Amino acid sequence: MDQDIIKEMIVVEGKNDTNTLRRSFSCDTIETNGSAISDRTLEKIRLALKRRGVIVFTDPDYPGEKIRKTIDQYVPGCKHAFLRKEAAIDYRKNKIGIEHAKEEELRASLKAAQTSFSEDDVTSQWDEITREDLLKAGLIAGALAKRKRERLGDELNIGYTNGKQLFKRLKQFRVTKEEFQRATAKVEKELEE
Repeated sequence: MDQDIIKEMIVVEGKNDTNTLRRSFSCDTIETNGSAISDRTLEKIRLALKRRGVIVFTDPDYPGEKIRKTIDQYVPGCKHAFLRKEAAIDYRKNKIGIEHAKEEELRASLKAAQTSFSEDDVTSQWDEITREDLLKAGLIAGALAKRKRERLGDELNIGYTNGKQLFKRLKQFRVTKEEFQRATAKVEKELEE
């Protein structure tokens, strides 16, 4: 079978992630080698964004989120691919990471990659979701809030966030009110079953 070609550079955390991706895709990676990204690595990412485009594809855990935030701050405009936490867990070793995911999960995550925008880039045409919308949907407070945020992040391909970060993430990825309402309705229906 021919490997899919990914034209953008993919930012990953380490060599195991690179090896896993290269088994399924024809791709180039930039490895951060941990959550403390060097200035040199940020420069590589900046250059790659100008020349080829960049997809940030880090582990669905705290260090992975830290890397995303650093890249977003210093190299805005990259695409982000999010892997569901359940898809990245190796239960035998009790570890989490991209290197543990199945090819179809990797493929779906990379296909759904979206560009993150800074708050300055949000246009007046954007149909803004309010904090009140988050409260009404039970995403900030309530017994099921965390589970709803996890499912919403999967449904919208924006990854998991805590209550404080959800509002910002929705703005970053320019999720429309209509998309938000459709996704929250689907999550509600799933949780009722």
